[in-house]
Amino acid sequence: MLQKLKPISAVASQVRASTTLVIDSMFKEMKAAGVDVVGFGAGEPDFPTPEHIKQAGISAIECNMTRYTPASGMVDLKKAACYRLEQDYGLKYEPNQIVVASGAKHAIYIALMVLCDPGDEVVIAAPYWLSYSEMVQQASAKPVIVAASEEQHFKITAAQLEAAITEKTKAFMLNSPSNPTGMVYSREELQALADVCVKHNIYVIADDIYANLVYDGIEYTSIAALGDEIRRRCIVINGVSKSYAMTGWRIGYACAEPFIAKAMSNYLSHSTSAPCTISQVAAIEALNGPQEDIEEMRLAFQARRDHLVERMNKIEGISCIKPQGAFYVMMNMKSFIGKTMYGVKIEGDADFAKLFLEKGLVATVPCESFAAPGFIRWSYATSITDIDKGIDRLEAFIQNA
Repeated sequence: MLQKLKPISAVASQVRASTTLVIDSMFKEMKAAGVDVVGFGAGEPDFPTPEHIKQAGISAIECNMTRYTPASGMVDLKKAACYRLEQDYGLKYEPNQIVVASGAKHAIYIALMVLCDPGDEVVIAAPYWLSYSEMVQQASAKPVIVAASEEQHFKITAAQLEAAITEKTKAFMLNSPSNPTGMVYSREELQALADVCVKHNIYVIADDIYANLVYDGIEYTSIAALGDEIRRRCIVINGVSKSYAMTGWRIGYACAEPFIAKAMSNYLSHSTSAPCTISQVAAIEALNGPQEDIEEMRLAFQARRDHLVERMNKIEGISCIKPQGAFYVMMNMKSFIGKTMYGVKIEGDADFAKLFLEKGLVATVPCESFAAPGFIRWSYATSITDIDKGIDRLEAFIQNA
């Protein structure tokens, strides 16, 4: 008999798979099997990467730019990030404050590993992207979830943040525009949160990855732009994935005080060594090059949002508030909890989403694990045709139950 192997680490055994990727995987398996399913699960643009960016990547290969770069990224890419941050958000950083990683998710992970000691607490504004809490735990810290209701437009208050802070609090995680809610914190709301963070001397991991996807003429503000004291405490996360339709290129970056950036760079040197060189060259073109494609995508997302929200709010028992950014809608399905549909008692959003996929052939994301029970996330990073098909199926799914 073979000897039983030792267990894996306690930290690793606690890590859960990403809900969004699980749903997307189920959707893709059904589609590969020939089932006519419609997907609203994955958080990535459906547009192709703009042509001039693709050509920059192709040129990098043809010019044999296939060697390692510095662990924290090419200097030219750091300069391009500094340029775009100042142009778009009024944020002034130097190249030695930029750390390039293999996606914004990777940048957040490295930031947490650098900031956190065992026993530290990290406050997370919720509803939140599931990976935040998982990454905090991987850094041997404790996630402290502070949730905002739909009546609050899914945005926490300074008083809520203050109440969650203890002597163990090391950092506060904020995502605006938000995944999964699509809501955007106003300058005044951010200032109130910033004042609390400065008062208690805690870091802010500001996930700004959706910053270019804001609608209705709303002025976007980064919390790091609200003065030197809060900027010093911020690790701003951004990248090219969402705005430039470059999710698979895997380039994100963090902006921080030089001593934090240096520590992150050291961490990268012993893990990934460096992001993909070809992707870095393409990202330089994305940040420095023409921005017209970005605006076209933003306007398309806004039109899709309007269409989806209008149709969704006409369905009895279903409702949603209009998101201000990103490309997600939070569908309130609480009226169905406790009811029986297709012989299945709906105990929560996960039951509804699973049944909707099986019977309605539509893939969405249940939000209980995003600290928003009773809600289903729809991504409108898809065509108007698919949006209509999905809503038609939602209507039929409810009516025929």
